[in-house]
Amino acid sequence: MRLKEFGKTGRKVSEVGMGTYYDPLWIMTAWGGWRRGATSKVEAIKAGLDAGITLVDTAEVYRSEPLVAKAMREKRRDEVFLATKAWPSHLRRDDLIRAFDRSLVRLGTSYVDLYQIHFPNRKVSIKETMAAMEKLVEDGKLRHVGVSNFSLEQIKEAQSALPKSELSSIQLDYSLVNRDVEGDVLPYCEKEKIALMAYYPLGHGKLPSDPRLDSFSSRYGKTRAQVALRWLADKASVFPIPRASKKTHVVENAGVDEWELSVQDMVDLNLRFR
Repeated sequence: MRLKEFGKTGRKVSEVGMGTYYDPLWIMTAWGGWRRGATSKVEAIKAGLDAGITLVDTAEVYRSEPLVAKAMREKRRDEVFLATKAWPSHLRRDDLIRAFDRSLVRLGTSYVDLYQIHFPNRKVSIKETMAAMEKLVEDGKLRHVGVSNFSLEQIKEAQSALPKSELSSIQLDYSLVNRDVEGDVLPYCEKEKIALMAYYPLGHGKLPSDPRLDSFSSRYGKTRAQVALRWLADKASVFPIPRASKKTHVVENAGVDEWELSVQDMVDLNLRFR
C-alpha cells in the first residue's frame, strides 16, 4: 500500500489505516470477559496488515488491544505504526503512566508509536498530562504524542504544553457527510503538519449505500466506500481509519491504494456533498 508521511514524525505509514472500535455492546461485554466475534476481528486486522496497511488505532476503552496484539504476532513490530488512547479518567500524571503500562501489556509490546488523549478532561491540566507524555517519550516507551476529539483551541493548548516534543496528530470525525473539521482544524493541521486521523470516514456506514457516489464509482471501477476513502486519503494530512471488523471490508478498504481522484472529481465531490 502507498505510504505517506505521518505529520512531523518522519515516519511514513499507509495512507489508510484500521480502527478497532466496534460498538458499545461489544465494549460492555468485553469488559466482562466475552469478546464476541473476536476470531473474525483478529482475522480482519491480519488481512489488513497482509494487504500493507501499517496504521492501526485502538484504545484502552475499546477493549480491542488484545485483538490487535494477536493479529500483530506474525509481523515485525517495526512494520506496524501502533496507536492507542488513554481515557479521560486517566489523565493525571501517575494515572496516565499506569494506564499506558497496562496498554503495553495488553498489546504485547515494549513501546507504542502514538499515544493519544481520547477526550479532553477539563478537571485535569493539559500541562500535567503532557508532562507525563514526555516522560514516556524520555523513557523510550512512547514515540509520538497525539490527541483526539479536541477543538482547535485545545489543540493549540496541547502544543504549547509540549516543550520537548511535537504534537503529532489529532483524531476527529471526518467524512464526506461530516465536514466540520474543514472550517478551522484541517487548515491548521495542514499549516502545522499535524496528521488528522479521520474516524467514521464512511459516515457511520452511510456512504457505502449513498447513490451520490455512483457516477464516481463507475468512472473508476471502484466501490462507493473506496471512493469515499480515496477522497480523504488524497488530502496530504488526512489518514482515514475505517473500522476493521470484517475481512471482506478491510480488503475492500485496502483497494484504495494506487489510484487517485482527478482534481475535477475532488471538486465535484466537495460540491455534491455540501
